[in-house]
Amino acid sequence: MSDAVIIGGGIAGLVTALELLRAGRSVTIVDRDTPERLGGLALWAFGGMALVGTPLQARMKIADTPERALTDWLRFGELDPDDRWSLAWAERYVERSRPDVHDWLIAEGLKFMPAVNWVERGRFGDGNTVPRYHILWGTARELVRQVVKALQQADSKGRLRLLHRHRVVALEHQAGRLSGALAISEDNGEEVRLRAPLVVLAMGGINGSHEQCRNHWPAERPMPSAMLNGAHPYADGKLHAFTADRLGGQIVNPGAMWNYAAGFAHPFPHFEGHGLSTIPCKSALWLDHRGRRIGPEPLVTGFDTNWLCRRVAEQDKPWTWHLLNWRIAVKEFAISGAEHNPHIRDMHFPSFVKETLLGNHRLVGQMQRESDDFLVADTLPDLAAKMNALTRSHDIDPTVLEATVDTFDANFAPNRKGGSLQNDAQIRLIEHARRWGPDKLRTCKPAPLKKPGAGPFIAMRMQLITRKSLGGLRTDLSSRVLDGSGEPIPGLYCVGEAAGFGGGNCNGKRSLEGTFLPGCILTARAAARSILEEQQA
Repeated sequence: MSDAVIIGGGIAGLVTALELLRAGRSVTIVDRDTPERLGGLALWAFGGMALVGTPLQARMKIADTPERALTDWLRFGELDPDDRWSLAWAERYVERSRPDVHDWLIAEGLKFMPAVNWVERGRFGDGNTVPRYHILWGTARELVRQVVKALQQADSKGRLRLLHRHRVVALEHQAGRLSGALAISEDNGEEVRLRAPLVVLAMGGINGSHEQCRNHWPAERPMPSAMLNGAHPYADGKLHAFTADRLGGQIVNPGAMWNYAAGFAHPFPHFEGHGLSTIPCKSALWLDHRGRRIGPEPLVTGFDTNWLCRRVAEQDKPWTWHLLNWRIAVKEFAISGAEHNPHIRDMHFPSFVKETLLGNHRLVGQMQRESDDFLVADTLPDLAAKMNALTRSHDIDPTVLEATVDTFDANFAPNRKGGSLQNDAQIRLIEHARRWGPDKLRTCKPAPLKKPGAGPFIAMRMQLITRKSLGGLRTDLSSRVLDGSGEPIPGLYCVGEAAGFGGGNCNGKRSLEGTFLPGCILTARAAARSILEEQQA
């Protein structure tokens, strides 16, 4: 018997448990994964966080306020004006991300990198109007380590029980209230009944299951015939369905998803279909399966991820190509997550600075050796042959690929005064991005792809990759799960991605990016406060 059962050992579940343990409560955490993977997707995540009104923003002279952030959030997310609780959580986020997330993390011994990045600016300036993207020093893996360490320190007299490799298949109730959960061992199939007056759902979203993704894919949007998986494979939506079917909970906008447009297969997959999400090079040409530039509006990252995913999904084949050269790759190529950012993950600041200034030759060379999707050649005809060999097709005509590059490079042809008359939308977006110092460090000055000495050429085959669910179970500001009439289901709470990061769908159709880890922490701390208040009443 515990005071609370928490289903899911991701960061939302761990933070909820930590807050309860520190208040003297007993907790059982049930997690499907192995002990070394406690922390869920956060173990692999980069650790970017959208935070409002922080000291780092002030030092960089970024004028940000909750009011400004809320305006950006509601405009970009296109939230339903009648969705009371999602709107309430959006407002809660912008008002409390500084004290309840930033300051809490600092108190837990975590630090942020000394720059604020500017992402999701919106294609028309309708996204983040100022930089808000803070990066955890040590990535989200360090967050997990610190929280697990704090859990161990807060556990006295065996008040914390960790049940690894167990899957919850049902929630049990007695006298109209939750009374615990039924779990099954993934190893031997044995049933375990967990008794507690309170249950916290922290099992993640639905995007780990492609079946769920396809079942809920918005009817008005094209769906690619193949996708990679960048979500946690255990985030399968089964407990969402149980809560809705058996307990009357509401699932809000399950078709709202935060996927990424530029993923490729993990060279050493952790699970079937495992993909890596790149941070697409702004200076790369984004091509269709025939080697033609996708347009008329070029695809450039950093402005509207949702739109990029839509455009990629509209293509005739489930893959696209990024065409660039070595000069661009060593300055701009990056893979999101802890695994491929060792200097940040392991907190080696001199190595990080050196690689930023001199180029990421390490990662580019690693992918050239390890990834079948990462092709390198000295000439465009040779590159076209490799692209066709990879796809087992004759889709890429070398003359078309050459013409695509020559058309772009013509922007840099000198005029009578020795300069160039550039009128390319991608170049304009790059120039805009380079006005912000942190972006300028990682974005090349526009130049021809055939610039002497910039080779060899590189082509990367990209696919849409699933990541996060923006929709989830309806919750109030106390993270209590609400039924169809808007009343709390006694004893049932939901946090993190399972709750759509608060309210059911607080991000709406698209995120300002970096709202996910903070959303997990905010909803977890709200649940813990509510539980403690209820028990003290």
